[in-house]
Amino acid sequence: MIKEITRKYPSGYLAVVVLPALLIANGWWFYNAVNSQSVYQIIGSVVVGLVLIVCLLGFFMVHPNQARVMTLFGTYVGSARDTGLRWANPFYAKKAVSLRVRNFDCDTLKVNDSSGNPIEIAAVVVWKVVDSAEAVFEVDDYISFVEIQSEAAVRNLATTYPYESHSADQVALRSSPQQIADELKTEVQDRLEKAGVEVIEARISHLAYAPEIASAMLKRQQAQAIVAARRQIVDGAVGMVKMALDELKKQDVIELDDERKAAMVSNLLVVLCGEENAQPVLNTGSLYN
Repeated sequence: MIKEITRKYPSGYLAVVVLPALLIANGWWFYNAVNSQSVYQIIGSVVVGLVLIVCLLGFFMVHPNQARVMTLFGTYVGSARDTGLRWANPFYAKKAVSLRVRNFDCDTLKVNDSSGNPIEIAAVVVWKVVDSAEAVFEVDDYISFVEIQSEAAVRNLATTYPYESHSADQVALRSSPQQIADELKTEVQDRLEKAGVEVIEARISHLAYAPEIASAMLKRQQAQAIVAARRQIVDGAVGMVKMALDELKKQDVIELDDERKAAMVSNLLVVLCGEENAQPVLNTGSLYN
């Protein structure tokens, strides 16, 4: 693999002063050579003028958070990271590579989770180039490479885990967002390592069931929520009934046998667990009549 070699290139401000001065001096030399009709001096001034003109091609600019990858006739010679106006060998090919932080917003993908349920998933990947040589020479187009590999990582992650967990210790896409984000970042980084790219952050930005099963899954979630709510209501009602019986016995308000306790428990549970308000009923008879 081709690794980045950072090289120092001279400031271009000195060349801005020197090269125009040399061009003016060469023009004066050419003028005197023509007046003196010296063929050798004319040829010499023309050659020097062409060399100076070619040297003007050596100027290049490096912006903040940017690198210039230098190649000489197809051979990598180094990268320039020092900002400002620079000058280098005019025969160098100078390719600019941005080192700024970028966002890739993955399109919404339709895949099956580990349980076979069709889901829609999308992610945001924050990345930047850290090795300009690898980004230019190891892959054909590093921006396209980042996009394709990020989508592949999202697809693979979605097929590895279920949409929602069915047990307390099971990792799922919906219930374990931080762990899923960490694993997504690790997988995307492994895929982009060869392109000289560092992944700063990767997170799921959209997660939902596919439209064809969304309504059925919504009913399932509603049923689970109702069951959970009922369980909590029943647990609370049982606790309140037990507390009422304990208080009655503790304060010796009334002595209840097992049958009356059962009737009292039944009535209290109906009142506490019912969805509608209880209606008072006057009982003028006896439980045993």
